[in-house]
Amino acid sequence: MDLTMEEIAAACGGRLVLCEGQESDTRVTSAAVDSRKVSEGSVFFAVPGEHVDGHEFVSSAFEKGAALTIVEKEPGTVPQKTGKAAAWGSYVLVEDTLLALKQIAEYYREKLGIKVVGITGSAGKTSTKEFIASVLGEKYSVLKTEGNFNNEIGVPLTLLRMERSHQVAVVEMGISDFGEMHRLSRMAKPDICVITNIGQSHLDHLKSRDGILKAKSEIFDFMAPDGEVCLNGEDDKLASIREIKGHRPHFFGFGGSPGQEVSADHIEGKGLWGSDAVLKMKGVSFQVHVPLPGIHMVLNAAAAACVGELLGLTIEQIAAGIEKTAPVSGRDNLIPLKRYTLIDDCYNANPASMQAALDLLDMADTEKTAILGDMFGLGEEREDELHRQVGRYAAEKGIGRILCAGGRCIHLFQAASEHALAGQQIFYFPTLKELLDALEKEREKYVPDGCTALIKASHAMEFEKVLALLRRE
Repeated sequence: MDLTMEEIAAACGGRLVLCEGQESDTRVTSAAVDSRKVSEGSVFFAVPGEHVDGHEFVSSAFEKGAALTIVEKEPGTVPQKTGKAAAWGSYVLVEDTLLALKQIAEYYREKLGIKVVGITGSAGKTSTKEFIASVLGEKYSVLKTEGNFNNEIGVPLTLLRMERSHQVAVVEMGISDFGEMHRLSRMAKPDICVITNIGQSHLDHLKSRDGILKAKSEIFDFMAPDGEVCLNGEDDKLASIREIKGHRPHFFGFGGSPGQEVSADHIEGKGLWGSDAVLKMKGVSFQVHVPLPGIHMVLNAAAAACVGELLGLTIEQIAAGIEKTAPVSGRDNLIPLKRYTLIDDCYNANPASMQAALDLLDMADTEKTAILGDMFGLGEEREDELHRQVGRYAAEKGIGRILCAGGRCIHLFQAASEHALAGQQIFYFPTLKELLDALEKEREKYVPDGCTALIKASHAMEFEKVLALLRRE
């Protein structure tokens, strides 16, 4: 990171207090909100959280080499977790630490002037981010969001990881309510905006797909004046957009749909090992191998080709970047083990991504088990119905064993049972603990040797524990 203490204080309007021996032009090297991730020369943001107050870890951050902290409280006013007397170094006093983080990130993004590709959507953001970063990496030095660090803390921390050597930053942007994307867009100021789809997620706040479209469209609020927009032409809500701030959007999709600048056709599934497809772009067709499984991944690859073309990559570079894309943990990550194969998709879930994951499981040429958990953020009015939709879909897919866990999943279980085909086994576990106990005691009953098992639920269900147990087995 390339910021001085004086710049940081000015960017957030804070009061800089220097410890003995430091100057205002001292540079900081990185940013952290977790004291465990502080390194020599870092700036540590003491963010007050719902369960933990970052001010309690300021001394720990300085002990680990932090050069500066951003705080809302003066030294000595907060007990330290280390149990030692507070030993603070230089700090910037502000009214709101989280706001200061955003203001500093906005300043830094403008200072470096690196091109930013912003990605949002109801599903597929993380995978699309990986495809775009891999493609652009064939020509440019690329920074990308780590994992899916895409919220009002993750986005500014991503921007503060930019270095002068980077040429493009690929930034994932996730929201759950109105106004959030407006704030993210203000920080990122994207040069290219990508929206993957408008599905059914965060309905508790956004209420409907029209509400989701409105909230996601806030990404355009601070788009560069000469910015470009790439939209999924297969999504009915996005396909209806004709102009954004005087710009005509670029559409990607599957062959045969009118108005698509990048289209995928002649798709040949390779099961869990990806797909071969032909991409057509500006009248030129070329073969690509999409290494991640599922037809939705072909669409994500088409989005990457759309961005790559806008940033001047050749067809050869685009095809090479698509083929090199690697899966992210928790996102359609295929894990072949000695006894069975796992599909790790346990990071998050909504109805659209659940169905896409079941489509992926259906490609396996083995026995199949779907281990499904609660989906959160669907709104009280529709969550029962949406869980039932997924249950029916899983049953009609003919998945051999369907394990349902969680209070909301009772509706998924009931619908799956009502529509079960001959020979299907449907199980229900009210809690994650009961699911884990059953897998521990009778693993072979639920995940027999030679089968393929999908693991998917909303993040709060902690299904990574299911993954860990089955990997251990």
